[in-house]
Amino acid sequence: MGVVIVSGGIGAGKSTVGAYLEKRGYLVVDADDAARETAEPGGPVWTAVVDAFGTAALAGDGTLDRAFLAGVVFRDASARRRLEAITHPAILQRLREQLAAAAGPWAFAAVPLYRPELRELLGASVVWAVVADPAVALQRLVTSRAMSEDDARRRLEAQVGNDVREAWADVVIANDGSISELRAAVDRALAELVDA
Repeated sequence: MGVVIVSGGIGAGKSTVGAYLEKRGYLVVDADDAARETAEPGGPVWTAVVDAFGTAALAGDGTLDRAFLAGVVFRDASARRRLEAITHPAILQRLREQLAAAAGPWAFAAVPLYRPELRELLGASVVWAVVADPAVALQRLVTSRAMSEDDARRRLEAQVGNDVREAWADVVIANDGSISELRAAVDRALAELVDA
């Protein structure tokens, strides 16, 4: 089985690509889902986050308050590094377990915060980068996710740029147009996998 990492910044359309791949019958494991699964209340990640950020990091139901944490880490790079040091090892382990259990010729790992070392750590043979013009991504975040423009800008600026994502990727999937154009680009990328 081959593994493809699907990378992309916030608002680029990585989740839309993942949903389309699932519709096509492929296994897609998602780092955001793994983050939620590994931060169950009372578990080691949950405890470490509460120790690092205090009880303000908890929602009313005792789960981690992702909106609160995002507000902190997208304003403070040292807080972001602290949170990532706590969460990333557990997320990586969860993704590896899910991929190890996969069947079929290809499985996909949706990873928003891709770094080149993840290719080896996840056993990936191909990396796709889903990219959108920053103005398009900003508009999507404001309209689709109801973020304020300032919050959306902070989140976009906290991530690596498209030029870096494209340099790290084997395949670039541009997503500045329609859903049908995006699906056609994914179909072309899938055809390349079959031919590889």
